[in-house]
Amino acid sequence: MAIVVNLDVMMARRKMSLGELAQKVDITMANLSILKNNKARAVRFSTLEAICKALDCQPGDILEFVPEEESK
Repeated sequence: MAIVVNLDVMMARRKMSLGELAQKVDITMANLSILKNNKARAVRFSTLEAICKALDCQPGDILEFVPEEESK
């Protein structure tokens, strides 16, 4: 996968649990877990905006482009 989700890194930096973030973003823990574990196929901008607001970060802090050769 060329896009890597670093949500767990930002959550650790902010000392925020998955349950706390799910509540702040108003998303199920299951869906947030899918995103956190790089299993998501898409993310809505409204969800990304809410996550960034809750974690006080930029989208680039959460999403990272990794060329295919480097991800293997």
